Amino acid sequence: MGAGAPGASAASPTPSAPGVTPSTPGVPAASPVPGVPAVPAVPAAACGTLEDPGPLLCPTCSAPLTDGTHLGASDASDRQDGGDRLLAALRASESRFRAAFCDAVIGMALIDPEDRIIEVNPAFAALIGRSVGELVRTHLHEIIDPEGMPHRLFTELVHGERERFRVEKQLKHRAGHTVWSKVTISLIRDGAGRPLYTLALVEDITEQRRLGDRLEYQALHDPLTRLPNRTYFFERLDAACLPSVAEPVGGRSPGTTGTHDHPEAAAGRERRVGVCYLDLDGFAAINETLGHHIGDQLLIAVAARLRRGLSGHGARLVARMGGDEFAVLVPDSRGSEQLTALAGRILDVLERPFDIAGHRLAITASVGVVERSVHETTPADLVKDADATLYWSKADGRARWTLYDPARGAHQLTRQLLATALRPALERGEFTVEYQPLVGLADGAVHGAEALVRWRHPRYGTISPDRFIPLAEESGAIVPLGTWVLEESCRQAKQWLTEFPDTETFVSVNLAARQIWDSDVVADVARVLERTGLPARLLQLEITESALLGPGGRPLQALQALADMGVRIAIDDFGTGYSNLAYLSRLPVHVLKLDGTFIEGFRDPAPADRQPVPELHSRRSDADEQIVGAMVQLAHTLGLTVTAEGIESAAQAERLRMTGCDTAQGWYFARPGEAERVAAILREGRPAPHGR
Repeated sequence: MGAGAPGASAASPTPSAPGVTPSTPGVPAASPVPGVPAVPAVPAAACGTLEDPGPLLCPTCSAPLTDGTHLGASDASDRQDGGDRLLAALRASESRFRAAFCDAVIGMALIDPEDRIIEVNPAFAALIGRSVGELVRTHLHEIIDPEGMPHRLFTELVHGERERFRVEKQLKHRAGHTVWSKVTISLIRDGAGRPLYTLALVEDITEQRRLGDRLEYQALHDPLTRLPNRTYFFERLDAACLPSVAEPVGGRSPGTTGTHDHPEAAAGRERRVGVCYLDLDGFAAINETLGHHIGDQLLIAVAARLRRGLSGHGARLVARMGGDEFAVLVPDSRGSEQLTALAGRILDVLERPFDIAGHRLAITASVGVVERSVHETTPADLVKDADATLYWSKADGRARWTLYDPARGAHQLTRQLLATALRPALERGEFTVEYQPLVGLADGAVHGAEALVRWRHPRYGTISPDRFIPLAEESGAIVPLGTWVLEESCRQAKQWLTEFPDTETFVSVNLAARQIWDSDVVADVARVLERTGLPARLLQLEITESALLGPGGRPLQALQALADMGVRIAIDDFGTGYSNLAYLSRLPVHVLKLDGTFIEGFRDPAPADRQPVPELHSRRSDADEQIVGAMVQLAHTLGLTVTAEGIESAAQAERLRMTGCDTAQGWYFARPGEAERVAAILREGRPAPHGR
């Protein structure tokens, strides 16, 4: 500062301009106006003195106000003019700072290294319900909660390693509530670049937070029942499936009942998680009959009852998954017994009828229960298995709970895999057709052969029809599969006709009910017959009683059209469906195929060979024989022929022949096999003996 300059002494202070309080370099000046913050003094070293001002610097940008050379002692007038310009610049800078600081709409505060407020503007004071005067020298932690402050960033800031950082914090309002704010902390340095104090800019974001909280609530909760929704359920489930979690998942939240059940006790054992997945039985009927507004009120009532009924039973989350499906999550479960007890509690809670808009509605629920270790599952697998178990409950009779069974799940998985692979397997040529001869009981000749489809699966080997045909009917794959079997069988029958024209061996193909409903079966059959060249009289289509007598008249119309084409129609498994004999005279039917259960009694010895005292199975055999005889006689009266299935011995064949049965098939004559086996029998002119 030039201690030896004329007229200056070491103890004499630097003269101050009017309206500017003398200050020590690096220390902010006190405010000349009460209640109005003072501008931080510009360090003397940066501006010089009036006696020896040195280079005059702009207080805004620190650029030299002159060319940088010192003025001579003889030019005192110029020196005085330079001092006046400097003071004017300082006053202008202070005025601009005062306007920006005091009139700013966001809160501003200057803070010393001890975290005490040096100056604060009215916007900051109003934000927390205090006056400017009482905030000066107040410790910052009395206003801003220090919990959660980024200490590393703050340390870097005060040591000059960082210029600023931003954080969202809660301020303590005088009235007792908290004010959410966005706080930007910036470092203020002195003329030498050393950290001097910090400047806090505080913006009120309380309304933004409230709006965000409302949007978050709406995103995570069902608007109808106010329960947590599917998204929130999966968030909590994901957290519950983390092996390292030792605290209650998510704490208490809307839709969570009770408190966490001794997390310290769970720390010493393997963590487990459980889910109860429930669906209201018959809810769709309520919507259809009473209207969706009644259904919505019922869902609200069910949600309220579940929330109340499951309260006080641990940290359980009750959520609406969509429609009439709800789920209960049990983090840190204690085993399957706890989950099944909870499922029973759910059924009890819903047992009492609901009074909705003048309607007394009694409903039940089906519940699927899954409980396992978090180490052996994933959230997706847990919900998938719970959903599958829910539908097991419905299939088992509804109004019950069902615990997940791994064996049943594996079987269900196999079914699903097979159902999914049906259509691709048909395209890859994995299906084959085997043929079982239909033998005349009177002459022993082969009259025809039934076509039986087989699936040669590359992984599971040969799959029997009883495993994949129901899946094909459920999925609709039976339509393309049935059409393929029909064409393959007709092509093979045409080859038999070409090789053995005198036999006119027919082929019998099973026709699924869905083929009639989901396709134009009449057109399909006509197209196949034309493509293969097989006469219609050598094709027999088998259909079950239940499919034939289903609702509507379409099956009868289709069968009549097929019969008019010359195709033979057979009723398969006769006696196991409606068994209405009155309709036989009015249907376009040519053949009755008796179900194998009627043939079981024919395995016993003939009546003359029995003991004098008949046993129970003997009496049943007599009854079966009389029933078969009556059905054969009735069929012949109506002009129908009768075929028996499942013949395993010569005695059975002979006794059936005596009843008047026309044709038969079974292992006694031949097992199902390749078409060449039927051709070999036709060459011999008789059936293969004893199941060859």
